[in-house]
Amino acid sequence: MSPPPYAHRRSVSVGGIPDWICDSINGGSLRHVDLNNGTNGWASPPGELFSLRSSDYLKNRQKSPAGDYLLAPAGMDWLKSTAKMEHLLSRPDNRVMQALKRSQQNQGQSMKSFVFAVNLQIPGAKEHHSAVFYFAAEDPESLQSCSLLNKFVHGDDTFRNQRFKLVNRIVKGPWIVKRAVGNHGACLLGKALHCSYYRGPNYLEIDVDIGSSAIANAILHVALGHVTAVTIDMGFVVEAQTEDELPEKLIGGVRVCQMEMSSATVVEASHVPQVAHVSRGIGCARVNHHMSADDLLALDH
Repeated sequence: MSPPPYAHRRSVSVGGIPDWICDSINGGSLRHVDLNNGTNGWASPPGELFSLRSSDYLKNRQKSPAGDYLLAPAGMDWLKSTAKMEHLLSRPDNRVMQALKRSQQNQGQSMKSFVFAVNLQIPGAKEHHSAVFYFAAEDPESLQSCSLLNKFVHGDDTFRNQRFKLVNRIVKGPWIVKRAVGNHGACLLGKALHCSYYRGPNYLEIDVDIGSSAIANAILHVALGHVTAVTIDMGFVVEAQTEDELPEKLIGGVRVCQMEMSSATVVEASHVPQVAHVSRGIGCARVNHHMSADDLLALDH
């Protein structure tokens, strides 16, 4: 699949970018910032910074640079509420879906656009946070050129739980965060944490409940304690497990640059209506990490 022409631009311009994606990129509570020097914002790191399974991985366990994204970056939200935020793309106040609807209704454009969103749900005693990453394809039929991603989007939750993977690299941060989170790490989120999948007519949203694992929650506690000093790259992948599925391809990636907790936009807690095409799945395995939650919490003090 040929990558969108605007997939890796470091600054937003109107040329070549659909209006609704431009609005989405610029409209979040976290700014779209410079890749190398930005703070309290997000950027799109080059795909080659991520190491994924190569064509010969099953023979020699070798990985190679990922290359271009399959989907175009379409923004990030940093949100907080008094309750856990679920199925955000179905909310009437979701700014990304609002931008897409305006483009469709007012200009008759982007009628076939597809949105892929990952909602990392972060628990709290009084406030809940969500880091939401958006990616888009102008023509969903183009997903078919990557059969593995197409199968993931249209498949069942059992398949999704076995394949949805996060790869990360710490770009900048204190040693305690690097030790806790790990560098160049990979995790099958559907097996490590509770994941819910919401399939709408023109989107797929994946809600990842970090609070569903005590160990993951402890790791997050360490990272958030130093969040203004941390820059991290995260990439999302459908794991390739057979030779014909290799090499792995990056759905999309994001660099979160020294974020401030206070930058979160307040979202009203409300019941989120379900849609006809919703599917939900849960991965129940524990995070595979050699340190206990108590050890991680002790390191942070």
